[in-house]
Amino acid sequence: MSKLTLVSHHLCPYVQRAAIALLEKDVPFERINIDLANKPDWFLQISPLGKVPLLRIEEEDGSEAVLFESSVICEYLEERQPGVALHPKHPLTRARHRGWMEFGSSVLSDLWGYETAQDADPLEAKRKALTAKFATLEGVLTDGPYFAGNDFSLVDAGFAPVFRYFDLFDTLGDSGIFEGLERVARWRKALSERASVRAAVGADYPQRLMEFLEKHNSILLRQAAAA
Repeated sequence: MSKLTLVSHHLCPYVQRAAIALLEKDVPFERINIDLANKPDWFLQISPLGKVPLLRIEEEDGSEAVLFESSVICEYLEERQPGVALHPKHPLTRARHRGWMEFGSSVLSDLWGYETAQDADPLEAKRKALTAKFATLEGVLTDGPYFAGNDFSLVDAGFAPVFRYFDLFDTLGDSGIFEGLERVARWRKALSERASVRAAVGADYPQRLMEFLEKHNSILLRQAAAA
């Protein structure tokens, strides 16, 4: 059996995607967290983009391969590792799921701008962008509990880290982003209760995220303090 090592960062949502897939597959793996502000030389030598996650695959014959990009890692795990299927069997449905995984990446991009905004105008622009995207999701979700009904999929693994941000953001104030989105709210709750989702981050995740907001002088913190 291959030895798998997930090269990680404590907060990275893309790492969480890969970790959730590994946990759902019940595949043994080691996790190594690095400091992205001070990337070690060994990491830069094996990461073409200088980003996490990486999946190091050590074969029994001593050979090693490295995969980068969370979607690629998740697809590899789906194709090569045993355990529950995380992609639908039908080719068209599977392709649609891949599209929604990319949609999740665009949500994460907006979230980056939202959490690092230092002024009200860029914050509001990203709030509106996020509101629109979650409204789009409301229109495609079924009765759940997951994206495609009863079966947990890689789309769920992709969106669980998105919703995790709001567990902290909601303590700072009501953004109104999820107002009236009953299916999204139900989906968010189901994902938050999933064992693999809970285990994808450390117990200190909220503290680390708060420190991240402070480091970036986020207006979210200043608005909360002024309220």
